[in-house]
Amino acid sequence: MSESHPCLDRIELLSSLSPAERATLARHCKWRRFEQGEQIVDRASDTQDLCFVVEGRVRIVNHSLNGREISFDDVEVGGFFGELSAIDGGPRSATVVAEASTQVAFLAPRRFEELIQANPKIGLAVMRRLAGMVRRSTERIMDLSTLGANNRVHAELLRLARPADPRDRAKANTATISPIPLHADIASRVSTTRETVARVLNDLARDGILERGESVLSILDMRKLHRMVEEVRG
Repeated sequence: MSESHPCLDRIELLSSLSPAERATLARHCKWRRFEQGEQIVDRASDTQDLCFVVEGRVRIVNHSLNGREISFDDVEVGGFFGELSAIDGGPRSATVVAEASTQVAFLAPRRFEELIQANPKIGLAVMRRLAGMVRRSTERIMDLSTLGANNRVHAELLRLARPADPRDRAKANTATISPIPLHADIASRVSTTRETVARVLNDLARDGILERGESVLSILDMRKLHRMVEEVRG
């Protein structure tokens, strides 16, 4: 994509718009590029723009009082973030950092409100996204309350896993995780240590449940991994 002619054609939320409508919206956005590790949004910021990830990848994080990073989610190309502040005018709820060279389009909250009023499908998509966030948050709260560290790692692997094509019966009970997440990333998501994550992954590999490839983690027995979590959840 040419930097001088930015467009929003890859943004899934805007797929119901015509190319001309997306081009008009793009002209209303402010465009910025961020390099890996650069902060895009600060939790203390009072900005309220909706942000579209046009290139690259971002990570949504918070930090505890002692500086420990807690990772919530990664947003890939075609995704968006910042909808909470854009909707209610409140402060940012998290910090957002570029995980690679990233281009972001910032849409002012007034333009966002006009967009969803004129396009109910987009408003419904945002509502579904928010519903998903609530469900995932509820699940994580329950996991932190009921699961030990080992099982929280198991549950996070299940969340990250992409099941194999169901038409391939030979792989019906398998899934993959790609790219392979860093131990520190998993640890920050489930409130444990890198050492615990490494030990759990090694145990799963020894038991024939997990296999590490060059660029992908393969879960060889999804049903067994599910049972290991559900038996503890009760």
